[in-house]
Amino acid sequence: MRLRSTIDFLLYDWLQAEELSRRPRFSDHSRNTFDAVMDICERIAREKYAPFNRTVDTQEPQFDGEKVILPRCTYDAREAYADSGMLSAAQDYEIGGMQLPYVVESAANCFFAAASISIGSNMLTSGNANAIMAHGTELQKTVFAANEFNGRWAGTMALSEPQAGSSLSDIATRAEPDGADFETEALGPRYRLKGNKMWISAGDHELTENIVHLVLAKIPGPDGKPVPGVKGISLFIVPKKLVDTQGQLTGERNDVALAGLNHKLGWRGTTNTLLNFGEGKYPVHGEQGGGLDGHGAGAIGYLVGKPGEGLKCMFHMMNEARISIGMAASMLGMAGYHASLEYAQSRPQGRPIGGGGKDASKPQSRIIEHADVKRMLLAQKAYCEGALALNLLCAKLVDEQNTGESEQAAEAKLLLEVLTPVAKSWPSEFCLEANSLAIQIHGGYGYTRDFAVEQYWRDNRLNMIHEGTHGIQAMDLLGRKVIMEGGKGLQLLATRINATIQKALQQAKLSTYANQLARALADVGSTTKAAWATDNPQEALANAVPYMQAFGHVVLGWIWLDVALAVLAKDDGLAIAAHRGSMAAQRYFFHYELPRIGAWLQVVKARDMTCAHMEEDAF
Repeated sequence: MRLRSTIDFLLYDWLQAEELSRRPRFSDHSRNTFDAVMDICERIAREKYAPFNRTVDTQEPQFDGEKVILPRCTYDAREAYADSGMLSAAQDYEIGGMQLPYVVESAANCFFAAASISIGSNMLTSGNANAIMAHGTELQKTVFAANEFNGRWAGTMALSEPQAGSSLSDIATRAEPDGADFETEALGPRYRLKGNKMWISAGDHELTENIVHLVLAKIPGPDGKPVPGVKGISLFIVPKKLVDTQGQLTGERNDVALAGLNHKLGWRGTTNTLLNFGEGKYPVHGEQGGGLDGHGAGAIGYLVGKPGEGLKCMFHMMNEARISIGMAASMLGMAGYHASLEYAQSRPQGRPIGGGGKDASKPQSRIIEHADVKRMLLAQKAYCEGALALNLLCAKLVDEQNTGESEQAAEAKLLLEVLTPVAKSWPSEFCLEANSLAIQIHGGYGYTRDFAVEQYWRDNRLNMIHEGTHGIQAMDLLGRKVIMEGGKGLQLLATRINATIQKALQQAKLSTYANQLARALADVGSTTKAAWATDNPQEALANAVPYMQAFGHVVLGWIWLDVALAVLAKDDGLAIAAHRGSMAAQRYFFHYELPRIGAWLQVVKARDMTCAHMEEDAF
């Protein structure tokens, strides 16, 4: 199956997304409107993104000391995306949105990710605006979020700092009230921010007339010192250029300065920046010389939500951001899979081995005829199409959470809590492995820049790092998600998996796999209990990553078994080649992948401390 047909099958035949149009929020929609959106996105991705994927890799952003220089194609792609309305696809009609289901929005965005993941940073803009819509004041929504949704402005997440990457409790950026009248500012309580932010994607560019930074910073306590830990963190809107209450630029630059660009292994089309807030390069309101009317130096920022609730506000966008990262990893894997499949179908190399060995007089075989190449292609197919299915499922759960009946919404929220670390991290690991296999299929050519597969690997390598590293996601899963509320989320997931198992037991083609998945699920359950048997987090979490690998494989086993049920429901005789391909990928996963969980779970069950107890000076 190619990408569009794969998405169509998963969206309509498996997830039954068309049924969402029965809900009041989506009542104006039908499969026709869903398809029209995907047609437009597929066309824009084909015309404005795919031809320039190599361009943005080789012509990476440059800083001339004043502004960022990007290739022309980046501007054209960004404009086409904004004009399509996709920045506000899921938003209310009243603010220019389409009220699309999030699962349809996610599916449509797949085409851009597969065509060129780094040519735009639209996910950041939509996520930024979504967070303001959830936690901002009405004027903040009108001035900032609306202008991001309509494409006028772009948005970022400014969390990490040079000395504090994932450890946000250690951020040092300060936010101090800006004068005695700071609380009367129409755009929100006004603060002055000083500090440095590192690894900020799309932190500076000339693609839009303004950039809206969502910045985490600490407000000093009564003693003048920052409140320790995450409880002292607040969230601020810090625009690159100051605006008035009508959303118009005032002509004054905020004190946000680009200190430099990070030059990355991949994902080069998007700027990655070090930003200095309040260093004095762009003085605001006379901040040089001691301030004006009681106002001090620093970048102007407007508080979002309540003081000390910055992470709570920011994490509103983090879950959807993590699903988007999982989808990005899936699509990069898929792009490599399709490239290596095409290569394998056309590349002659070697000859079949008969009883008497190879016959050099016979024509060469195409490499797709070799069993080991088929193994590598099937692995990619199982990883990437499975990961795509998982992330579309999570996207639909977002719709269930937002529009379902109360009990249905509560279950969707709980399932998302458990599945989000997997949806982000499993594709980031195994679709990266798919990219490696795509290079392997190309042989020596795959290791050159003459073929795209090496770029897909480089671009994908970021996804295990950003939006929460692999290890952090694993600790979140084992240390919080599967044990919260007495393990309620894990129990709910097990109930859903068991429902699929029961259906599969009734299918002769699937009953063996249903029993295999049941045993794997039980193994994960007993391992979770064993990990926490001593109630010692150091022991329980010492092998969190192997736990997440095994947990993810069980989830993907469930996904593939459920997809197989949908295939058989539509084509029991498997008359269609694409359906036979899906069933082969399902079999591959159960034969080659699911058995791997035993080794991963063994060290978790035993609370093996081999790694944790390794002496530093013994390395």
